[in-house]
Amino acid sequence: MDRVDRHPSRRAFLDVTGATVAAGLIAGCSSDSDKPGRPAPSASAAAESTPVPATGRHQAGVTFPRSAQRNLLAVVADLGTVVAPGPLLAELGETIRTLTAGSDPRLLGLSPGDLTVTVGVGPRLVRTAGASLPGAVDLPRFSRERIAPRARGGDLLIQICAGDALLLPVVAAALLDQAGDRVRERWRQSGRRGTDVPVAKGRTAPRNLLGFIDGIVGPHTTAEQERDLWLAGPPAVAGGTLAVLRRMELDLTRFAALSVAEQEAVFGRRRASGVPLSGGTVASGPELGAKTPDGRYLVPVDAHVRRANPTAVGVGHMLRRSYSTDEPAPGLLFISFQNDLRTFTATLTRMDTSDALLPFTTTTAGATFLILPGFDQQHPLGSSLFG
Repeated sequence: MDRVDRHPSRRAFLDVTGATVAAGLIAGCSSDSDKPGRPAPSASAAAESTPVPATGRHQAGVTFPRSAQRNLLAVVADLGTVVAPGPLLAELGETIRTLTAGSDPRLLGLSPGDLTVTVGVGPRLVRTAGASLPGAVDLPRFSRERIAPRARGGDLLIQICAGDALLLPVVAAALLDQAGDRVRERWRQSGRRGTDVPVAKGRTAPRNLLGFIDGIVGPHTTAEQERDLWLAGPPAVAGGTLAVLRRMELDLTRFAALSVAEQEAVFGRRRASGVPLSGGTVASGPELGAKTPDGRYLVPVDAHVRRANPTAVGVGHMLRRSYSTDEPAPGLLFISFQNDLRTFTATLTRMDTSDALLPFTTTTAGATFLILPGFDQQHPLGSSLFG
């Protein structure tokens, strides 16, 4: 649902955060103690209490922490036409440092835990710095879209992730309060990740609303990330990446009416284990040439894993993060990170021609952003691009 076209005032900030606190919308709450008789903290509780540094070569919230937090809020906004991006981004970066350090009074005493905030800028702003820069091209239109004008594109992305869901609206309100009337919110979407399932040594992936393991394939090693994820140049964007956001409604009722075998044929993987229909392990790539004795492909020709396969498309891997949503309708907030927008556009173009999964989806919001390089106190957020 599109947000009201106005910037929340400081009064609105207090009203929103106060109402959230009163409602007690807290997730993953636990108590750490070494006293005898107290249970040891769970792995998820320990992760939620581990701070994630906001500064460095890359912004936090893409590959750090290694396992994505359970909760996410994406806020998309526009900058006023006369607003200089550089000073605004520098302020937001400093606010992010104080929020993640727990020293910002707008946290209302909440512990930041594993909070991360990731900032991206849209194509219009990138073009003001250089028309040929990565991130200067708008996301094209695709089939099965029902996107209102306010839910397409945008100048600014603020991605907030945390183990504690209570932090998300509080942190968003603090950042919008810092930006003041220099920004105007377009839309926002919150989501949560499903239960993590082990897929390889030291690596997990969550289930999505359709019951399947989501995000198995991707650039997971440092070498793969340098090749497919992080921008290497020009210097103004080195260390950043390109993000694509797509909010989708899912036809859960119609998908649930399929048999398990039919659902697995849509994805090309076993629902329970995530193993490709061609065999192997959950981490195995599908054998697209494998056939039954009577000549049928084990992975159907229109299965999602075949149509979206990077080798078949001829592109690199994208780092995919999917979050299940309840509002405005049951669905998925899909986020992909890649160092070439064609990785996403070529993949979806190929899926558009014949992918058994797409008929169960309707996209209601979409945008692409240049995720800015990392920052520190000597190099403010956005300074490499906007000075």
